[in-house]
Amino acid sequence: MTGSMEEGLLDGSSLRKASWRFHVTANIVLSSLVAACGHFAYGFAAGYASPAQSGIMDDLGLSIAEYSVFASIMTFGGMIGALISGKVADIFGRRVTMWLLDLFFILGWCSITFGKRAWWLEAGRLLMGVGAGIHLYVAPIYISEVTPKNIRGSCVAAASFALTLGFSLAYYIGNNMSWRTLALVGATPCFIQVLGVFFIPESPRWLSKIGLEKEVEASLKRLRGENADISTEAAEIKDFTETVQQHSGSTFMDLFSRKYARPLIIGTGLMALVQFGGSNAVTSFASSIFRAAGCSADSASRAMAVLQLPFAAMSIILTEKAGRRLLMMVWSMTYNHPSTELTSSMVLTGILLFSVFFTMGMGGTPWIIMSEILPINIKGSAGSLTTLVNCFTSWIVSYAFNFLFEWNAAGTFFLFAFFCGSVVIFVAMLVPETKGRTLEEIQASMTLLQ
Repeated sequence: MTGSMEEGLLDGSSLRKASWRFHVTANIVLSSLVAACGHFAYGFAAGYASPAQSGIMDDLGLSIAEYSVFASIMTFGGMIGALISGKVADIFGRRVTMWLLDLFFILGWCSITFGKRAWWLEAGRLLMGVGAGIHLYVAPIYISEVTPKNIRGSCVAAASFALTLGFSLAYYIGNNMSWRTLALVGATPCFIQVLGVFFIPESPRWLSKIGLEKEVEASLKRLRGENADISTEAAEIKDFTETVQQHSGSTFMDLFSRKYARPLIIGTGLMALVQFGGSNAVTSFASSIFRAAGCSADSASRAMAVLQLPFAAMSIILTEKAGRRLLMMVWSMTYNHPSTELTSSMVLTGILLFSVFFTMGMGGTPWIIMSEILPINIKGSAGSLTTLVNCFTSWIVSYAFNFLFEWNAAGTFFLFAFFCGSVVIFVAMLVPETKGRTLEEIQASMTLLQ
């Protein structure tokens, strides 16, 4: 069975000899921007908890423990969204799934804006988390499936830039705006995405998966341009999808077969390490960290928001030029977490260094890798599991951070630094370089290595 599958994957379509390249078209740009609106919405929601903390705690009389529930429950909702994201995207398609996540986000922001009790805010944050869990899967998957190989990584990285932009905007304006008004601002990109989805094509690889061959070609024509020769790409997508579906199972338990071990370990491992490295703790509680260190929370938050943007933009270029592996390892080796026992200037420097290198390396690259290495027949189930691991570990870190920070601030950051250092070893040993290769090439090679 394995031998026949290998022949099917390599013969006919000549995956490793594919040479087609395409220029950026208006539809590729529009499709990526529409998907990136969800990244912007999620980034704004992730950044919202920090500037809104003092206002919400004062207005509703919440304790640190109670506010920790509010801040962390979004990641708990993300676990719910992750569980259904792959199945929904496989059944209804990538575009309908984007509408669904927008519904959760809009309802969540409304609940926070008009809520009079803490449980209203928590319910809203939970709904937003469900939308985020769906989005974290469907957005990078959609972008990677509609873009050609020579710009795929840059397009997914550009969406991650939108996440950083949303996060930075929340920080930049949040400390000078009421938390209810800030929530209304957060809902805006969701409405933009709802409208934008009407104007973008469905993923050709999802259309191939459900057997709509004519629609595959029509989608590729819209994406690559009416005058582009899409015959080679369409044939590769069709041949690979048919071969994988003939020789592989697609149930949840099939994920744990030997041939899928490597992509599954890579996907879940990267997601866990990036969260245990403290990224969500810093984004959610940066203001309180700055205050504890004696820094101006307003000035420091603005500095972090502004500095992240050029480095996030830089990752768009470096993702294709330097490659995915190098970006992730450089972030880990230059990692510099602060200890609040040091001077305020050193704490500020440590947080800023962490944030800029994170946005340039591990902020979006693991999602690029996830969207590229998972075979089409298990992409829904494996993507859901990978996203679930990300949300679960993020929830653990965001909920536990305030307690760990009060107990031993320096020890908490040293623990984060240990996990970041582990990324270097993990990437060097397991993660392949995927730049400049078609999705079919990458997925075939990951399967053949078993």
